[in-house]
Amino acid sequence: MSIKVEGFLKDVGGASRVTALRKKSIETASAVPHPEDPIRAVADALHPDHMKFRVVSVREASPSSRVFRLVSTDGHIPVFQAGQYVNFRLKLAGSELTRPYTISSAPCDARGENGYIEVTIRRNRPYLVPDWFFDQVNVGTVLQGNMPFGTFYYEPLRDSKNLVALAGGSGITPFYSMAREIAYGKMKGVRLTILYGSVHHSDIVLGEELAQVERDCPDVKVVHVLSGDESWTGEKGFITKDLIARYMGQDPTLMFCGPIAMFKLVAQAAKELGLSCRRFRHDVMSQPADPAQIPGYPADNKEKRWKIKVLRGIHEDEIVARGDEPVAVALERAAIPVDTHCRGGECGYCRSQLLSGRIFVSPYGDGRRLMDKEMGWFHACSAYPVSDLTIRIPIL
Repeated sequence: MSIKVEGFLKDVGGASRVTALRKKSIETASAVPHPEDPIRAVADALHPDHMKFRVVSVREASPSSRVFRLVSTDGHIPVFQAGQYVNFRLKLAGSELTRPYTISSAPCDARGENGYIEVTIRRNRPYLVPDWFFDQVNVGTVLQGNMPFGTFYYEPLRDSKNLVALAGGSGITPFYSMAREIAYGKMKGVRLTILYGSVHHSDIVLGEELAQVERDCPDVKVVHVLSGDESWTGEKGFITKDLIARYMGQDPTLMFCGPIAMFKLVAQAAKELGLSCRRFRHDVMSQPADPAQIPGYPADNKEKRWKIKVLRGIHEDEIVARGDEPVAVALERAAIPVDTHCRGGECGYCRSQLLSGRIFVSPYGDGRRLMDKEMGWFHACSAYPVSDLTIRIPIL
């Protein structure tokens, strides 16, 4: 590629020439509107706002988890990166819920005539949506959703080629996608070491699949770390600073996905190892079942009940919210539509305005702009009421 330099004055004066050409084009343009936008049409075709997925298989990934394989009903799956997620729109108990699930299959699995995506869902505690998937979603079920979302993926301009994944429980899903893409796709030259924390060897999510990828690809290494299995002969306990140092090699990029309790440990370990912020990255932190795990959350708020006045255009509703649930969950329980994607406070789809009252915002994944914080805007999925509230939410 070459750049033609005309000279200082001619190059600097280029803006005026462009302005003159634009003015001439406007003067000679047709007075009849031309609504077609071919670039927009291509973008919408490649990344549609709404998609339908049909479940073509369901298999066990462990005693507590299942893999759901889906195909697009129109045959097109948008391009995505290993580590991104699909957002499902589910109708349950009179409410429309949106829930994100990391795509556990690799981008290479989505290419070609028989392309598909997979999500791996774990049922490790009583919870509405995993229960619904296990009880209601079978082969032939059609789900609504859209994709891809999220920025938790390998970026060669930022990350080193030595990736060290720190995973806990179902947090293995983005790294399984990366492992498959390294083994069978296009992430050439990248080496992935997975330090995977589980409780017992009998309930390792995607354990057999990980072992197969490791056998097929020398650039993928999986180290299981079990915290509650005395019979285990491998690494035991938790993922600590010493364990990370033992396996991380030179110039690593650490990537974390797992529960908040584990995040606290590995974040401190990364700091003690002297890694820069750009060398320690974590996925969106979903809000825990017990908000007392979040630093700064007022412990006496858990059992309280608060009234929330919800304004949507000309509509006004009053609902009751628990102090231990995010505002978005209270809205969903009341069948008030709220658009969430990441469920961790980062993406901003559920951006709402606080008109009166007080909220506690989780510091994990607080993706608000500084001006939003100053002007009283918040993300409903990561904000807890600590008084009666009046809020304004978008109309869906």
